[in-house]
Amino acid sequence: MNIELKEITVRELTNGYEDNEEGGVIGFDGKLDIRPPYQREFIYKDKQRDAVIDTITKDFPLNVMYWAVREDGNFEVIDGQQRTISVCQFVEGDFAFNSRYFHNLQKDEKEQILNYKLMVYLCTGADSEKLEWFETINIAGEKLTDQELKNAVYSGSWVSDAKRYFSKTNCAAYGLGGDYLNGSAIRQDYLETTIKWIRMTALKVIWLKTNTNLMQTKFGFIFKQ
Repeated sequence: MNIELKEITVRELTNGYEDNEEGGVIGFDGKLDIRPPYQREFIYKDKQRDAVIDTITKDFPLNVMYWAVREDGNFEVIDGQQRTISVCQFVEGDFAFNSRYFHNLQKDEKEQILNYKLMVYLCTGADSEKLEWFETINIAGEKLTDQELKNAVYSGSWVSDAKRYFSKTNCAAYGLGGDYLNGSAIRQDYLETTIKWIRMTALKVIWLKTNTNLMQTKFGFIFKQ
């Protein structure tokens, strides 16, 4: 894994920012994949999100972020997704900080935020190295759940499809079993619980590896009894 330190301004980061939900989240003029398949959903609480903006407005240093360099020269976030989305959402006007939206700020205040420099490590290496690095550096900050770490290590089309049913806000699993399940869908608790249930039945997990529709059907059957 080769690592290079680079300064990225908030202006550069937020340029071309788009949150397409299922379609993914991008920034940095469309060259940065902010939520690659192994990343969790946005989970920051208002207090954590505000702390990021407070740090920037005071010109204090924000924790370093890590981007992986892809073969095509574009990037994906390994660590720093929550901070990145917080910054982008504020500049986009999705929330107010200290009762003021970004568009309500004075010109000099806007410029201070947009010119703020983020420290980013650009990491080049094999996919397995990126995932290992992701798991290693996520020992700090908002601790990942066991299932979130599993999703990082075993990412792929099956995990992405399963997350669509079990790990999104107001997902199908929430509608069926939200009143009966502990934890949070976006923290992968519903997905982890469902996999445990399946392992406890006569069904074999290998049977479900290419059929998340079947897993969703089994989940629905439980809550319709």
